[in-house]
Amino acid sequence: MDTRIGKWAGYAVGVWGLLFAIPSFIWAMGGTFGAESTVSPDLVEMAEDRVTWFMIVLWVTAFLKLFGSVIGMGLTRLRGLWTSRMLVFCGSGAMALLVWHGGYFVIYGVLVKAGVRTVEPDLTPLIDWYLFLWGPYFVIGGVAFALAVLGYVRRADVPRDLRRYGYVATSGAVLLSLASTLTGIG
Repeated sequence: MDTRIGKWAGYAVGVWGLLFAIPSFIWAMGGTFGAESTVSPDLVEMAEDRVTWFMIVLWVTAFLKLFGSVIGMGLTRLRGLWTSRMLVFCGSGAMALLVWHGGYFVIYGVLVKAGVRTVEPDLTPLIDWYLFLWGPYFVIGGVAFALAVLGYVRRADVPRDLRRYGYVATSGAVLLSLASTLTGIG
């Protein structure tokens, strides 16, 4: 891979994270613009009712998306060893979580469309949003993180050391995602 692709992917992650944070900030501040037709009615209701724990989740999510944007931008230029380790660790973890989460949305949507799985009738219109918008958006972000991290590691002076941080983060993120999926949390 040309390392310039990794730099551009880092910039793409920066923009992606900013764009992705906007709805979370809008919803955290009490607005529901775009939420009514694109996310679960239960989530919209919690946002409208300003359920405290859900408001905290929205704010944390919004700031995590901004943090992801900063990580993406950080992956565009080589840094010191400690910072490089953290960038690769965070970028790799984000990649795994985003691809897993988006892939889940897409696969579940395909299964519903194929008639293999069913959803409650009031959720049927949301399947297209999760299948064609949210799922692919998560996957695209994850792929951009992967390209940014890969480009960064290839430009680094100590790629083997950095790869270990990427492997650990990716493994941890996949295990966390599996555990949350199996327990019904995620």
